[in-house]
Amino acid sequence: LILEKNGFGGQIAWSPRVDNFPGIPSISGAELSDRMFSQALDMGAEAELLEAVGLRRSEAGLVVITPEGEYTAKAVVLATGAQHRKLGVDREDELAGNGVCYCAVCDGAFYKDRPVAVAGGGDAALQDALLLSNGCSEVYIIHRRDEFRAEAANVSALMSRPNVKLCMSSRIVALEGGDELTGVVIESVTDGQRRTLNIDGLFVAVGYESGNAAFAELTSQDAAGWFVTNEDCAVGTPGVFAAGDCRAKTIRQLTTAVGDGAAAAVSACRYIDKL
Repeated sequence: LILEKNGFGGQIAWSPRVDNFPGIPSISGAELSDRMFSQALDMGAEAELLEAVGLRRSEAGLVVITPEGEYTAKAVVLATGAQHRKLGVDREDELAGNGVCYCAVCDGAFYKDRPVAVAGGGDAALQDALLLSNGCSEVYIIHRRDEFRAEAANVSALMSRPNVKLCMSSRIVALEGGDELTGVVIESVTDGQRRTLNIDGLFVAVGYESGNAAFAELTSQDAAGWFVTNEDCAVGTPGVFAAGDCRAKTIRQLTTAVGDGAAAAVSACRYIDKL
């Protein structure tokens, strides 16, 4: 049984293009995740759109708690992924959905022919900027460092877009506007000078953070809340495993998540066989 909070496919479903999955030269994240999900169903998996909000032990085994009821299982694989990290500036939550966005694939079309900005300097931020540059009038990239932390191909592609403007060594210190975002104030990290960018949309892509607090009682976690596992993806309590970006790890990519999934699934089966 697969329990999914938002939509089947995970973060990769929102990626406009995937070029680094072995055996598939280029594919949209939505199509790739749909293929994976369909294959899982064909192999006999069942799926429910429900959020797992807790996990406990009982005499019958492991109990997964959801708002709609409880599910008992012999083994559980936690694949909670990672949550979008926020900027942490005033009014960010207030303007979320009113100019402040966290998904360019989801919301980019609303800003066609309008100026926007992307906060971040990694591959996710650059991919967002590339996507937005296809329809937005101007795309500002706001990054606190003086160089990007992204694949060379993404950087090269970004530099070829005439409507992309770089704001390097800068950070966002304020959001402007009433009910809707009308601009951002950015500050140079080198000399402290500030200026305002008049934009209609801000796409935040500054990394991810864990969302594993609901499972803390039965799992091992590091100080940041990521699951700490062994090479079999066991996460502390017998029968509980973790896979993907929710683990404490140095590389979070689609291929590493798939590897984790295989390890966790095999480990779960072996655990059940020994019961």
